[in-house]
Amino acid sequence: MAIPVIDFSKLDSNERPETMARIANGCEEWGFFQLVNHGITVELLERVKKVVSQCYKVEREEGFKESVPVQLLNEVMEGKVGREGLDNLDWEDVFVLQDDNEWPSQPKEFKETMMEYRRELKKLAEKVAEIMDENLSLEKGYINRAIRGGDGPDDHPFFGTKVSHYPPCPRPDIVSGLRAHNDAGGIILLFQDDKVNGLQIFKDGDWIDVQPVANAIVINLGDQIEILTNGRYKSVWHRVLATETGNRKSIATFYNPSLKATIAPAPELIEQTDAQSYPKVIFGDYMALYAKQKFQPKEPRFQALMSM
Repeated sequence: MAIPVIDFSKLDSNERPETMARIANGCEEWGFFQLVNHGITVELLERVKKVVSQCYKVEREEGFKESVPVQLLNEVMEGKVGREGLDNLDWEDVFVLQDDNEWPSQPKEFKETMMEYRRELKKLAEKVAEIMDENLSLEKGYINRAIRGGDGPDDHPFFGTKVSHYPPCPRPDIVSGLRAHNDAGGIILLFQDDKVNGLQIFKDGDWIDVQPVANAIVINLGDQIEILTNGRYKSVWHRVLATETGNRKSIATFYNPSLKATIAPAPELIEQTDAQSYPKVIFGDYMALYAKQKFQPKEPRFQALMSM
């Protein structure tokens, strides 16, 4: 069983109906799918890989060697402490890019390249949202407007890029690269390593690899899309395995609702089931709860918010 790989360019061909159906299946049955021929140039993707790798080498690698996960694992391997503390750690070096925070200074091409990449990813996210509108028979722009929190000049998505490396781990049998979780937000666009495996989703009782595909963008859906669609589309439990060899790169861009946005099931989708199965939430409030429960199942979060 493999994650769907969809040629996005076929939306502009006579194969549009079949491509729309494949995207609908990816959203409904998987919560994850991969896009190829998505409009982001290979040249830009190659530059992104280069600057991210160089940044880790120059600014991050030595710091990771002194990080809490590395020090604790060393103590476990030396028999100084038990393994229990490893359950709450991830073998991951990570930083986040937003428009208003501090970015790495090295290499010098980093900021220019990543700003260009983020602009292209935002356009792609907006296109994917419009495809979802069409597949759900919602008004064009419905999901994008919900994510922005409105149509005003001050209404914008919460748009962040998480840059991760998962360095080689001497004991991947007892350490997670990234613990299993659902994503809290909207549409996540992942440019993952095309050589080092590690990302898995949980489907039908089994963990399934998200197979590396060169120059693909992996799309996965967050909890807010599940809420907006009244459960028709699902956010999915996923994780990253630590590995003994290879330094896995992962660049995840989050097209999330504005923190002030109110997210609720679309009325048209409530009518289809005669029931509102999900709560109405302000995304900032949801994130405050999620921060405490990220690595716990999503269902209790939904239930707690429904009862408020």
